[in-house]
Amino acid sequence: MINNKKNGERAGICSPETMVAAIREAGIIPFFENAIDGYSIEEKTAPEFWFTAEGELGPWDWKIDAVREGDIAYGKFLRGKSAFATATLFRDLMNWRRSLPKYQPEGLQADVLKAIRENGSLTSAEVRRMAGLKKSASDALLTRLQMGTWIVIGDFERKFRGPNLEYSGWQLASWCPPEDLFENQWNPCSPEESRDRLLARLKEVTGAPDALLMKYLG
Repeated sequence: MINNKKNGERAGICSPETMVAAIREAGIIPFFENAIDGYSIEEKTAPEFWFTAEGELGPWDWKIDAVREGDIAYGKFLRGKSAFATATLFRDLMNWRRSLPKYQPEGLQADVLKAIRENGSLTSAEVRRMAGLKKSASDALLTRLQMGTWIVIGDFERKFRGPNLEYSGWQLASWCPPEDLFENQWNPCSPEESRDRLLARLKEVTGAPDALLMKYLG
């Protein structure tokens, strides 16, 4: 059960490797502190690595390493907030969420999803241009597609700026269908079986009540 606080003894994330290990141990975990005590990358990170004055970018940059592992999904798929999931559990989340009518893409959402599928991936800027949306509207649309598990972040590009081409953590994300990342890891089962498996896993990891956990899964 997760119970380590950001300032506690067991806040042990201190490198890309330990962050990836924490993601795999939890199976599915939010990036930021949330309603479930101790259940986040933020709280599991040693305080000196969350933000530092020495230029250490910590989990803000290590998420790139996690995404590039090849078996970890990243996106805003837990209550509209950033989270990580192993391919195995994301498969179950995808199977459950896509069965729910509220997450079926329609109108412009469906158009954007079609464009992402046809192109393999698109950046946020490319989505804004093709959809004719301002940033806030585009971000909301992309978040909705992530909540439906129709897209995830496929990769990040580190951006180097200024006269000395310094990297300060600014990144350019690209969006892709999760099937393109984990094409050999989708096993058929009913949406209800996937939901129950996810609920059991989150219960094991967090000890939180079912009603709260279903808010993360619904």
